[in-house]
Amino acid sequence: MSQFLETIRCCNGILENLDGHHARLNRTRRHFFGAKTDWDLAEQVQVPAGLLPNQVYRCRIIYGEKLESVEFIPYQIRPIHSLQLVQANDLDYAFKYANRSALDALRVGSSADEVLIVKNGLLTDTTYANVAFYDGSRWLTPAQPLLEGTRRAALLAAGVIHPEILRPQDLPRFQRARLFNALISWEEAPELTQFR
Repeated sequence: MSQFLETIRCCNGILENLDGHHARLNRTRRHFFGAKTDWDLAEQVQVPAGLLPNQVYRCRIIYGEKLESVEFIPYQIRPIHSLQLVQANDLDYAFKYANRSALDALRVGSSADEVLIVKNGLLTDTTYANVAFYDGSRWLTPAQPLLEGTRRAALLAAGVIHPEILRPQDLPRFQRARLFNALISWEEAPELTQFR
């Protein structure tokens, strides 16, 4: 039976964007396990005492039919300066699986800091983050990502980013790219120009 993963940003004892994580986790539970009732992560996850103030922690939740483990790990944003395109037409990551071996394999042999995944001719995500590209006036994000991230959903709802079908041949029209996920806020997102 598959295991799934939820990673939640925790800072100053607060689990952030719980509504987004609730929605994804419970959607996954309904799809794979036929769950009839929703879990409330605020009840399921207790933030431990003694976490350092102002330190971002990754609350890592592994679950299947039952909650299997919860851990809090100090988190640092990985510096990213370059992206390299990789093809992965058969990759399926519509749900946040705990097993990331297929994603990790895409980085093997890459000379860039991170890879930008192309699936069926469309730009999607990197192995660990959603992506947005700046065209001089708007930030555009792939309309068909591998994973509909919780931060991506919040940024779309706020009108900060806009979905668009994007292909590799569109990259020259963009000036910058940002990588973001549940742990990386929009303001902290690594911004880079080497993605062509």
